[in-house]
Amino acid sequence: MQLREKGLATRDIYSLACELRNITSDFKANFIINDRVDIALAVEADGVHLGWQSLPFPVVRGLVGSERLIGVSTHNRREALQAQNDGADYIAFGPIFGTPSKAGLLNPTGVEAIQRLKKEIHIPVVALGGISERNVEAVLDGGAYGIAVISSIMQADDPVDAARCLCNKIVTLKCPKILT
Repeated sequence: MQLREKGLATRDIYSLACELRNITSDFKANFIINDRVDIALAVEADGVHLGWQSLPFPVVRGLVGSERLIGVSTHNRREALQAQNDGADYIAFGPIFGTPSKAGLLNPTGVEAIQRLKKEIHIPVVALGGISERNVEAVLDGGAYGIAVISSIMQADDPVDAARCLCNKIVTLKCPKILT
C-alpha cells in the first residue's frame, strides 16, 4: 500500500498515514509513503517512494536506514539502471499504457519495455500507467513483479468492486490452479 497524497497539509497526511499504518499492520501489508521521509519515519512506515523531485537517494537512505524499503519512479532504461545502481529496493516503471495522470507528460512505453528492462534490472519492477483488469495479465506476463494503479480504481463507478476484481485477477494470475 502506498500513500501518494500531494495536496494535503503535513498534519493531514500524518493523520491519514497513522490510520493507514494501523490498517496495513493488521493485514501484515507493507506501507510505503510517497516522497515524505518525515512522515514515513513518524509512522514507522516500511518505506519511502521517491520521484524526480525527491531528496537524493543517498540522503534518503541515510535517513531511513537499511531496514526500510526505498522505491524509485523511473520512466526509461537510464533512470531504471541509475535507481538500481543507487541501491533501490524496487522501481516503479511507466507509464506502460496511456493514463490520465500522465497525459501529455510521458509517452506510454508498452509491455515490451518491461521485457527489455528485465534483461538488465534485477530488482522488482512495479509497472504503472493505464493498467486495468483487462490488461494486467499482459503486464505481469511481460515481467512486471507487480502493478500500481490509480485511475482504474478511482475513476470506476464502484471503486471497491474495481479494486476487488483487479485483486482477484492478480491472485489468479500469480497463483494458477493446480490440476490433480
